[in-house]
Amino acid sequence: MGFSEDPALQPLLLGLFLSMYLVTLLGNLLIILAVTSDSHLHTPMYFFLCSLSLADVGFTSTTVPKLIVAILTHSPAISYAGCLTQMSLFLLCGCMDDLLLTVMAYDRFVAICHPLHYQLIMNPHRCSFLLLMCFVVSLLDSLLQNFMVLGIDCFKGAEISNFFCDPSQLFSLNCHDTFSYDVIIYLIGIIFCVFPMSGILYSYYKIVSSILRVPSSGGMYKAFSTCGSHLTVVCLFYGTAFGVYLSSSFSLASQSCAVASVVYTMVTPMLNPFIYSLRNRDIKRATRRLLSKAASPLLFHFLWGKAAN
Repeated sequence: MGFSEDPALQPLLLGLFLSMYLVTLLGNLLIILAVTSDSHLHTPMYFFLCSLSLADVGFTSTTVPKLIVAILTHSPAISYAGCLTQMSLFLLCGCMDDLLLTVMAYDRFVAICHPLHYQLIMNPHRCSFLLLMCFVVSLLDSLLQNFMVLGIDCFKGAEISNFFCDPSQLFSLNCHDTFSYDVIIYLIGIIFCVFPMSGILYSYYKIVSSILRVPSSGGMYKAFSTCGSHLTVVCLFYGTAFGVYLSSSFSLASQSCAVASVVYTMVTPMLNPFIYSLRNRDIKRATRRLLSKAASPLLFHFLWGKAAN
């Protein structure tokens, strides 16, 4: 259903969402390039950060381009197959975000609480296994909810109260009794919200307990600084997710649900690169080095053209 049918607001919405999408793409791709191009950043923490940025790009790309096309063509309609595809990719990337944040908390827990065994525990094989498990579990969740929607043979209507194919909105359109669907959705919510949050909270409980035993204030600051960016992203991710859930539960207006979803699907992936780059010296140094390498050939060709003229 989108945001507004007012023609005067369409250019403003188009400019806003297009700029947010481009900033999200640029920021996350810049982090991926900075990490992959700098050998000093080939560590477990940056490996998972690179994976998180890739998941954020996919998370945003499943919804925003279709929204931009809908604004340009003044047609918010989507086909049944397109809706299922969008929902599947949205769930896959969203669950990847969720699980990667949990794995990154575990990585910080091992780095701070078991520093002497860090390289042994977080070896390349284990990091690859953890990433593969995140992908497999996310894929299973996406397939499960996709099959649940495929099992619905009667819809009460064709209007989804959001700007993308939100699974909860699709289930609410079921003509039949939705009790069994609600039970499965709540179980999925427990698995992908309560368990990851419990793991993150436990990791930070052990981290804080370990940091408080550090005698020097400099060591405490260094330990806290390595976790600050991740903790900020966790609060932003889960805070906006709970906001979307509450707004969809207590508000019947489609606009309020869509606005809450914008924060969750666009604002959070857009801010993640800024949070990690502004609070991390290694990322800033690698980004500057990457930009200087990219700018050098352009500067050379510019000066060569001036000299030739």
